[in-house]
Amino acid sequence: MNKITLAIIGIVVVIGGVLVSSALFTIHQTEQAIVLQFGNPVRVITEAGLNFKIPFLQNVRVYERRTLNLDPPEFELLLTDKKRIKVDAFARYRISDALKFLKVLGSEATARDRLGNIVNSSVRAVIAKTSLTDLLSTKRGDLMNQIQAEVSLKAETLGISIIDIRIGRTDLPPQTSQAVFNRMRTEREREARELRAEGGEIAQKIRANADREKTILLAEATRISEQLRGEGDGERNLILGRAYNQDTEFFQFYRSLREYEKNLAGNDTTMVLSPNSDFFLYFNNIDGKAK
Repeated sequence: MNKITLAIIGIVVVIGGVLVSSALFTIHQTEQAIVLQFGNPVRVITEAGLNFKIPFLQNVRVYERRTLNLDPPEFELLLTDKKRIKVDAFARYRISDALKFLKVLGSEATARDRLGNIVNSSVRAVIAKTSLTDLLSTKRGDLMNQIQAEVSLKAETLGISIIDIRIGRTDLPPQTSQAVFNRMRTEREREARELRAEGGEIAQKIRANADREKTILLAEATRISEQLRGEGDGERNLILGRAYNQDTEFFQFYRSLREYEKNLAGNDTTMVLSPNSDFFLYFNNIDGKAK
C-alpha cells in the first residue's frame, strides 16, 4: 500500500468522521427537538437519547421540556371602585406542542414576549372588573382561576401549557396610597367620634339611673328611719309614762338631775335664774325632796 492510498483512506476516514458527527446528535431528558429540512419540520423528538439526521441538509431546533418562568413587567390599572393600583403578575408554563410552538412563535424569546402580553391583557381584563376589597379578600383565588382559564385557552394555540398564574403584588401608587390613608384616617376619626358620643350617652343614662336609684334609696331610708324614730319615741314615752306613774316625785327628781347635767356642764356656764326657780327645786336639798 503506497502513500497515495494511505492518504485517500485518511481523507475518507476524516470525511466519514465529519459526516457521522454531523449526522448524530443527543437530546437531553430536559429537552425536546424538531428536525428541520430546508426550514420545514420533518420530525419531532420528545425522547432523550442519541438521534440521526441527514448531514448538511437537516438541522435541529431544541426547546425546553422543563417548566419555564414568565415575569412580565408590572402595569397600572383602574379598579371598579376608582382606585388605581400597580399589578405585578407572574406565570409558570411549559412547551407542550413543540411543532405548533415552532410554527407560531419560532423562538422562546418571541414566546416570552407574546405570552407576557397575553398574561397582562387577561389580568387587566379580569382585575379591572373587581374592587380593591375583593382583590384583597378570599375572592382573589377565584380571580386567579378565571385568569388562568383565559390565558390557558389562548396559550394552547401557541403550543404552550399554562401551569400556574399568580399576582405577586398589588401596590397602590404613592398618591393613591396617601389618599386612601387620609380617607381611612377620616373614617376612623368619624367612627371614634360616634363611639365617644354613644359612650357619653350611655354614661349619662347610667348616671341618671344611679342618681334616681340613689334618691329612691335615700327617700326609703329616710322614711324607714323616721318611722323607727317615731316608734322609738313612742316606746320611750310609754316607758317614761309608766315610770312617772310609779313614783312621780322620783321621776321629777331624775329629770332635774338630767337638766343639771345638761345645762351645768363645763367651766364657762353662766345662768341667770331666780333662786326660787323650779330649776333649783332639788338643788340644795340633800334629802332629795322638794322644798
